[in-house]
Amino acid sequence: MTLTWLDPERLALLRCPKTGGALTVEGDALVTADGARRWPSRHGLACLYEDEQVVGNDRLMRTIYNSLPALHDPATRVLTPIMQGISEHGIRRGFLPRLELERLSPRSDRPIRILEVGIGGGANLPYLQRALPPGLPVEIWGVDLSHGMLKQCQRRLERQSLPPTCLMMVDAHELPFVDGAFDRVFHVGAIGNYSHPDRALAEMARVAQPGSPIVVVDEELDLSQRQSLYYRLWFKALTFYDDQPHAPVAALPPSAQDIRLTHLSRFYYCMSFRVPV
Repeated sequence: MTLTWLDPERLALLRCPKTGGALTVEGDALVTADGARRWPSRHGLACLYEDEQVVGNDRLMRTIYNSLPALHDPATRVLTPIMQGISEHGIRRGFLPRLELERLSPRSDRPIRILEVGIGGGANLPYLQRALPPGLPVEIWGVDLSHGMLKQCQRRLERQSLPPTCLMMVDAHELPFVDGAFDRVFHVGAIGNYSHPDRALAEMARVAQPGSPIVVVDEELDLSQRQSLYYRLWFKALTFYDDQPHAPVAALPPSAQDIRLTHLSRFYYCMSFRVPV
């Protein structure tokens, strides 16, 4: 598969995750200008990570997601009300105000760019579309380690009328983008199993426009409300990979400002922050 979707404007956003150098397209690969690093596409997707660096929980969760990708979103939709007493719709809709999408306005030089780190099957895309100001030129970028989940996202994009979306296989610890490339950056549901959450958060901050909100959602038991044994057991099953699921406030970049932490449901927190202008 050729990478024809990477026109010069999009290609200018990319950098080699190892050298930081600019990339060019050669057939089915992305190559640094000096030819020292070559990143072939995998599973028909642009791939900018090295497999041997995916270790621990990152590798475990990628294996799980690749095994049964078609079941993930339906299972989430069915099990969320059973486990938490709230719909999946309610949780996904709950984090959108933190992105401040209503404050976005058209740019003269390019479309508005939004990055979802860990896009999975693209379940958040319809919610983004409904929350964006009507008529706003926008381009979504979605990155993930799981080729199975990205294939599900491609199928969603084929079935539904959604904003233009660029998908890539990328390690969240080394985002292959220039500084300040995106007007909004967010992540839902996986940072708790990242090997180095501090590195992933630093990367999200780096590629976000200074002053823009960065939003992270994942599992943490809300102890401000009573949690019966029923909910505690469900939470333990959901977070089997983590001995102490919690919001990684301590892992935020030292420059983080306007830090806000609330709970969207019994099991999910929403953390947002900004880096200075």
